[in-house]
Amino acid sequence: MLKTAIPILASLNALQTIEFYTKKLGFTFHDNWDGYLILSKDGVFIHFWPTQEEAIPKNTGCYVNVTSVDELYALYEAQGVIHPNGALKTMPWERRQFSILDNNGNILHFGESTGKQL
Repeated sequence: MLKTAIPILASLNALQTIEFYTKKLGFTFHDNWDGYLILSKDGVFIHFWPTQEEAIPKNTGCYVNVTSVDELYALYEAQGVIHPNGALKTMPWERRQFSILDNNGNILHFGESTGKQL
């Protein structure tokens, strides 16, 4: 019955979040409703809600299933957005993945299956 999910992450500054996601990650900006943002890339949508509480995005994130994870990693590594502990590696749970921190402090994991499909 379930088809898809859209993460809703915290944004400390709408304009900076739009710039980060469009310029660094290649997302398309769709809308800004009083700080509530909608962006997408390759059919994957991420929404953002506004907050002034800096601790909130430091404790939130999402996991994005991808294809060609090595290629995506190279693109994002060139942008300097890879998490200090988020280098590309194969995990024991049959995923090859890496992580980034966005401009707000949200962590995003990007991963591709190396075995059975999730």
